Amino acid sequence: MKIAIPYQNGQVFPHFGHAPQFKFYTIESGMILHTEVVETAGSGHSAVMRGGVDTLICGSIGAGAQTAVAGANIRLYAGVSGDADKAVLALLAGKLVHDPTAVHCGHHDGEHHCGGHHCH
Repeated sequence: MKIAIPYQNGQVFPHFGHAPQFKFYTIESGMILHTEVVETAGSGHSAVMRGGVDTLICGSIGAGAQTAVAGANIRLYAGVSGDADKAVLALLAGKLVHDPTAVHCGHHDGEHHCGGHHCH
């Protein structure tokens, strides 16, 4: 299993499409074997779509990004905040749940774009 988390300073970055980094976790037999932090350099979604990621843990995510994630057969856990490593451990323990109300990033005021797609 390979998990991706939008990442900054040890925390789940709250907005998938604007994450400055992603932290990738390679999991085998329920244990973290390897982690890697990668700068997005503005690549956003493409950092997750390549490299064999099968699970995404994030805060909010726009509709277009959600469609791309689903199309890539990546399991989504949205609505997550706090420590990134703890979120992965919660997933491995079967205690992390997807919050469908967090799928669309409605936490912004005014005009804003989520990962290249307008938020509703």
